[in-house]
Amino acid sequence: MTPTLLGGLIGGLLAAGLLLAVLSTPALRRVTLADRIAPYLADTASVSRLLSAPAGGTATALGRITAPLLRDAARIVDRVLGGRASVRRRLDALGEGGTVEEFRAEQVLWGAIGAGAGVVVGLLAAVVGQAGPLVIALLVLGCALGGVFARDWWLGQALARRDADIIAEFPVVAEMLALAVTAGEGPMGAIDRVTRLAHGHLVDQLTGILADTRSGTPFLVAVTTMRDRTRLEPLSRFLDGMAVAIDRGTPLADVLRAQAADVRALSKRQLLESGGRKEIAMMVPVVFLVLPITILFALYPGLVAITTVAQ
Repeated sequence: MTPTLLGGLIGGLLAAGLLLAVLSTPALRRVTLADRIAPYLADTASVSRLLSAPAGGTATALGRITAPLLRDAARIVDRVLGGRASVRRRLDALGEGGTVEEFRAEQVLWGAIGAGAGVVVGLLAAVVGQAGPLVIALLVLGCALGGVFARDWWLGQALARRDADIIAEFPVVAEMLALAVTAGEGPMGAIDRVTRLAHGHLVDQLTGILADTRSGTPFLVAVTTMRDRTRLEPLSRFLDGMAVAIDRGTPLADVLRAQAADVRALSKRQLLESGGRKEIAMMVPVVFLVLPITILFALYPGLVAITTVAQ
């Protein structure tokens, strides 16, 4: 690395640090609503420090220092990327209870980690291959954007795995509910029995319905709310069929068995489709690796013989 490039990198880091320090001063920061109304709430009872987050420590102090900058960066990422409704739906479907702001903050952290990795790779490339400042800057920017989008991709992958687990658990849980209803249990009693006997993502969904009902929400309202929140069509049909059967007084056990049979048929179709895609993927090494080598072994002796005769 040349002295000019090293001096430019150190100067850039110093300028970035000074800019962040100036922008984070109280005089330049936006006054929040909590800061404006805080002087008028001075006479209220303060919350016990035992109920608040533990103070002190290096990690807590560092978190308090970087929290405003992290919130601003998360707000900028949310403004640039958009899609709050989509993120909200996916977080609700995942069932982890996080907010969009927390997800944006995680995206900022992933982007910072990616930018750090880009700086390391860029410095190594500058030492080994004499990479220019523009290449290093583009590498850092690409790694930062890759980290931001990687967090969104990871959320989609986690949701896809959860959906696959729910589809796999669905027939067994539906059969258990049908068996409990046939034995004389009511809908809430059947769900309660299944949640005590089974575990899994679908059982967690049913536990949420049971918790909403016990907190005072009508059972049909809890079922329809869960139906509107889920993004799986089989589960939505299942909850809709349960709500319609309870509302109209139709036999619930028959509806549950029919839904379980439909999901088993759907699993068979998905298995056949996956097998067809894997079969096509298996043709790639055959066509591009095995077949050329076979042709080479078949033609090479003839080419050698023709070359020998020609000489």
